Amino acid sequence: MILTRLQREALKKVFDRGQTNGSPNRGQAWQGSYREFRRTVRPEICGFGAVMVPWCGMWLGIEPDGHTHS
Repeated sequence: MILTRLQREALKKVFDRGQTNGSPNRGQAWQGSYREFRRTVRPEICGFGAVMVPWCGMWLGIEPDGHTHS
């Protein structure tokens, strides 16, 4: 799946949230590699270029401009 540069940067920030020691999300965050995490990205149905990624029991949307929302 092709992501914009801003989407890739936002996705990396989401991934990094669970990778720091002491993070409250540590037990629920992604436990694999960034590459494996990136493979979970799916296109938004009937959207305008946003992608969806499962994160901590919910889906996050990442818009083409990098805005992330649940």
